[in-house]
Amino acid sequence: MHTVHSHGVQIPALGFGTYGMADAQLRKIIPLAIQAGFRHFDTAQLYDNESGVGEAWRGSGVVRSQFFITTKVWVANYGAESFESSVNDSLRRLRTDYIDLLLLHWPSEDVPLREQIEHLNTVVDQGKARHIGVSNYNTALLESAVRYSHYPLVTHQFEYHPYLNQSHLIHTTRALGMTVTAYCPMAIGRVLTEPVLIDIARGHRRSVAQVVLRWVIQQPGTIALSRTTNTSRLAENVAVFDFELSAEEMTRIHALAQANARIVNPAGLAPRWDSTDLAQ
Repeated sequence: MHTVHSHGVQIPALGFGTYGMADAQLRKIIPLAIQAGFRHFDTAQLYDNESGVGEAWRGSGVVRSQFFITTKVWVANYGAESFESSVNDSLRRLRTDYIDLLLLHWPSEDVPLREQIEHLNTVVDQGKARHIGVSNYNTALLESAVRYSHYPLVTHQFEYHPYLNQSHLIHTTRALGMTVTAYCPMAIGRVLTEPVLIDIARGHRRSVAQVVLRWVIQQPGTIALSRTTNTSRLAENVAVFDFELSAEEMTRIHALAQANARIVNPAGLAPRWDSTDLAQ
């Protein structure tokens, strides 16, 4: 498994995403994902499946230090009265005494951003989280979060797939010394029928999913979250480090970006997004 680096932290370049998966599913599929080579697992308080992740890794026989576990604090827990207790609950469910990477899941105006970042810093001080970051921010919020934090923010997790031009947000994330973690890279399955991707995949004798994951991780400092409930695809999805896309192929995939291609945009949570204008 290749890694990306931020502020001295090594993060596996390919993570197993667990959004929408129940504990019972995870208890079955995570051991197989571990066998396939996955060591980075991404969950969240909101997903209500941290227990499944915890039970699965503990039963794998692989030592804790070989895993990189990411979870996210939900917005309802950003206040001083619930932040630390929610992290304690996550630790209990994950069956671990530390979280490798703890993120703020979405922006929230209910608690001042400075205070949210202070809470993240506190759990690092307490040894409960080794590294911290954010998810679903725009550039203005991201710059403020970095400025408020005593500890470096090591990643920014957000939606990114071939149809969504995130060049402005990616540029800012990298300029702040952070890695990009791309979720929803398959655009909820839309990429699988894309002629350009099918053509590129055919040329490499790979699947479209492998090509898209390779496109993500081949970009500097970028992590891809791969999610599947199909056990037969686990080994395929992790086999993306033994081939390379040409500069022309990378350009062809970038050229698939379209206007209004955002998929994840929940009202009441999403910030005022940065432009995804194709001219950028």
